[in-house]
Amino acid sequence: MVLQLVEAAGGRKLAVETTGDPHGRPVFLLHGTPGSRVGPVPRSSVLARLGMRLISFDRPGYGESARLPGRAVAAAAEDTAAIADALGLDGFAVLGRSGGGPHALACAALLPDRVVRVAALVSLAPRHAEGLDWYGGMTRSNVRDYTDVERGEEHFADSFRFRSGLIRDNPHALINELVPELPPTDRALVSDAGIRRMLLATYQEAFRYGADGWIDDVLAFTTPWGFEVSSITVPTRLWHGADDQFSPVDHSRWLADHIPRADLYLEPGAAHFGALKVMTEALKWAAG
Repeated sequence: MVLQLVEAAGGRKLAVETTGDPHGRPVFLLHGTPGSRVGPVPRSSVLARLGMRLISFDRPGYGESARLPGRAVAAAAEDTAAIADALGLDGFAVLGRSGGGPHALACAALLPDRVVRVAALVSLAPRHAEGLDWYGGMTRSNVRDYTDVERGEEHFADSFRFRSGLIRDNPHALINELVPELPPTDRALVSDAGIRRMLLATYQEAFRYGADGWIDDVLAFTTPWGFEVSSITVPTRLWHGADDQFSPVDHSRWLADHIPRADLYLEPGAAHFGALKVMTEALKWAAG
C-alpha cells in the first residue's frame, strides 16, 4: 500500500493510497459518507490476484485532504483527473459506494474520454430529481439530518462537529448510533469482526481533523450536482439492497431510468451495508 499527497486545483493536497497490482488495471474507489481512503477495501492480495490497481483518496475535508469549501459533487471529477495525471493514467474505471456513488457518477459524466466504466453501489440520486420522492423510505435519522442540512449550514454544522469529535475518539459511536435503525442483515454485517474493523478505521481517519468533509458532502448532495446523469455514456452498473433505508432503493431505480447505459441489480434481503459484500465483484466488473 502506497500513500502519497497529490496536488489538486488551487494547490490543495489530496491524500491518495494505491494498493493491489501496481501494473494492474486502474480502478478508483470513492468512499462513503462519512469515510476515508483507508477502507473498507478488499485485501491487497485479492486485488493483485485480479490484476487490479486500486486507487482511493480522501475527499476534500476528510482525513489528510485539504478542504474545498462549497464544493459541488462535480468537483470530484477534477480531483480524480488530477490524481490520474499524477499517477500517469489515461483511462480508468470508477466505483463509488454510498456517498461515493454520486461522486463516481460525476467522474463518468465529466471525464467521458477517460472513464471506461462506472459502478455506483447504494447511491443517492440528485436531491431534486423529477418524479422521485427523495425522502421516501429513508430512515428517520437521515430525514432529520438532511432536513437540517437543507435549512443551511448554521442549522447542522455544530452538531456534525460535535458528533465527529465523539466518533474520532470512539469510532464505535457511529456504528452504535446506526444499529437501532439497521435491518437484521445489516446488523449481522456490522457485527462481523473484519468489516467492523474496516469501518472503525475509515471513520476514525475521516475525522482526523474535524467534520469539514462530512459537512461539505451532505451540502453537496442537497444542492445541484453540477452535471446531468443523463449525460453519462459509459457502461454503468448500479447495485442496491432492496431493504436499504439510508439510501432508499428508489434512488437507484431513478438513476437506472435516467442513465442511458445503466444496468440495475437489486438484491432482495440485502440493505445498505450489503454493498460491502458485493464490492469485490463490482470492482472486478469495473476493471473490465
